[in-house]
Amino acid sequence: MECRVLSIQSHVVRGYVGNKSASFPLQVLGFEVDSINSVQFSNHTGYSHWKGQVLTADELHVLYEGIKLNNVHQYDYVLTGYTRDTSFLEMVVDIVQELKRANPNLVYVCDPVLGDHGSMYVPQNLYPVYKNKVVPVADIITPNQFEAETRANNLISLTDSLLGDRFLVSLGSQRQVRPDGSRATQRVRIEVPKVDAVFVGTGDLFAAMLLAWTHHYPNDLKMACEKTFSVMHHVIQRTISYAHELAGPGRRPSPPQLELRMVQSKADIEDPAIVTEATVIS
Repeated sequence: MECRVLSIQSHVVRGYVGNKSASFPLQVLGFEVDSINSVQFSNHTGYSHWKGQVLTADELHVLYEGIKLNNVHQYDYVLTGYTRDTSFLEMVVDIVQELKRANPNLVYVCDPVLGDHGSMYVPQNLYPVYKNKVVPVADIITPNQFEAETRANNLISLTDSLLGDRFLVSLGSQRQVRPDGSRATQRVRIEVPKVDAVFVGTGDLFAAMLLAWTHHYPNDLKMACEKTFSVMHHVIQRTISYAHELAGPGRRPSPPQLELRMVQSKADIEDPAIVTEATVIS
């Protein structure tokens, strides 16, 4: 059965960020993806220079109305990422709510892009929109550590790795309804080795892969996470190996050299060898 995704994310001409990081791997896994670009840039902002445009809420509304007029707005998933405008984000919420009224089983996957490493890289006024309007309608959210702590008003601090400071800890949880109608929550913990490089687009890829693998394993968070993290491992390892080869001995790779090797990782996206194990903690 065909599964359709509406992806509302950033777009770059050069490289793999936003919709380009999400659409290709989802399509490889059999999903039909319709993409709306929240921003359209020449390249990601990790480069020295970039140019481009930002889609307004009115322009988003026009695009969505065009889809509706042709009666091709039947979706199973909505996936959203980077945006810089509150009215745009509020329009996204309106669209999600309308699509959910048409399909109560629609799943909204939200990557709440706010910032990282202790600082915001979107306007501060987006935070209350995420907190009060976006998160309540989201079914899956994929915050990084900074975004998770911000969401909890810094009342939590995510745990350190049991394997030492060369590893990162990821925590996930899923609420499930048992056959008898009772509810349960499954929680998992994953520890992954750090890579000494800065990548752009990995968060977009992660959200897309979690969408895909929770679709294939809706009641097995452990397996869905192991598949997702293993895809990430293979793509990142291939990217860093290629980047070091281009940069040469003793030189740090540049942003162009660190663009994700997505096409070259097609086989790993389709059928990732499991290299990361999740531990069920409750």
